[in-house]
Amino acid sequence: MIYGVLGWCAEILWTGICSFLAGDGALTAKTYLWMFPIYGLAALAEPVFLSLRRYCPLWQRCGVYMLGIFAIEFLTGGLLRLATGACPWDYGSGALSVMGLIRLDYAPLWAMLGLFFEEVCWMMRQEKERG
Repeated sequence: MIYGVLGWCAEILWTGICSFLAGDGALTAKTYLWMFPIYGLAALAEPVFLSLRRYCPLWQRCGVYMLGIFAIEFLTGGLLRLATGACPWDYGSGALSVMGLIRLDYAPLWAMLGLFFEEVCWMMRQEKERG
């Protein structure tokens, strides 16, 4: 639940900022109901977050998170396209888009989101150990 809500909030902030930069003073933002369970999949990665944080330098963790999020985005987007006929976040056919399912220029964003989720996981673990 926590990762789903945090993912939704991050996406709303991101799309709102992007709309502002595009000239939308209303800061129109959006997300999709599908994104809640997709972001929620981060709960399955908690052992990875904890292990990587203990044993890997920051640059390696960023790479793993970026690739992992690209893989999940590509897989879930492809499955949604097969099941519903459309991928909600269709990135079109731009030079940095892969089949409209992922955007390679989002690599730094996904690395940062992975680090954010790692930090949330770490804080929850610390709180659990204290409690």
